[in-house]
Amino acid sequence: MNPALPPVRPDSTDWSRLTLGERIRHLELEGYMVMPDLLSPAQVAQFKQLTAGLETVGTDYSDKQRGRRNVHWDHPAFAGLVAHPPTIRFLEQVLGPDLVFLGSVYSLSMPGHPGISLHTDGQPWGSKIFGYGGSCPVQVRVLYYLDDLTADVSPFLVVPRSHLSLYADANPYTRYAAHPEQVAVPAKAGSAVFLNHRCFHGNCPNVGQRSRGMLAYLYRPAWAGPVEPKIDPWPVDKLATLPEEARRFFTDPNIRSGFDFNHPNKPLHMRTEAPGIAPSRWERI
Repeated sequence: MNPALPPVRPDSTDWSRLTLGERIRHLELEGYMVMPDLLSPAQVAQFKQLTAGLETVGTDYSDKQRGRRNVHWDHPAFAGLVAHPPTIRFLEQVLGPDLVFLGSVYSLSMPGHPGISLHTDGQPWGSKIFGYGGSCPVQVRVLYYLDDLTADVSPFLVVPRSHLSLYADANPYTRYAAHPEQVAVPAKAGSAVFLNHRCFHGNCPNVGQRSRGMLAYLYRPAWAGPVEPKIDPWPVDKLATLPEEARRFFTDPNIRSGFDFNHPNKPLHMRTEAPGIAPSRWERI
């Protein structure tokens, strides 16, 4: 690793001991959370076999960092992962019952990969990299790791709580080579990182002797649509090929349910209870 860059402190959290409320708290407050063993060993083996046959392309900064977009169209197992039950149960606790799926990516960090710069995936007016999907105000990305995240093989890198900052340094269009308080997150294959898209994150260089594969699936609540309705709709012919359990998440990616520009100060039938914003949500078991 470049000696000019600040050291990387490993995250020592015992993720297996967290309650539901503590998981919600960590994701909301720190900006990320790890759920161990979200994929079984058999699922990890299946996805490693399937991804080995995918055609990938290198990034503009390194051919050792490769990827493929929208892998959910490549095999029914990838499509079925959209509706992975334990993932959906947790996301419904965090985002609400009306979830919208925005896309998937297979990412491969090979030996020699220089590391992904610290960045956000949420950009309020969209961007060339993320399109108008990046403008959706609330998103959670689920990163399923198919190989162990060790210190030498591109562990997930994050600046905790960076999504909470109001300072100009938190401009979501900014990228950083490193940060003095960055944290590396080790994890076993089959674990998943849940990421607030506004949190600054990346990954460390791969200075090991093996590659590290990852599947990333992106979700948002139905109300949190893009700033402009310019996200390409899902191909109708492909929607018919999806497993039944996954179809409900493939709604219009531009949907903004519950949005009313002319909403009044005192609308009719206002609720007096909302568990999703209750401070006690961090105490759930």
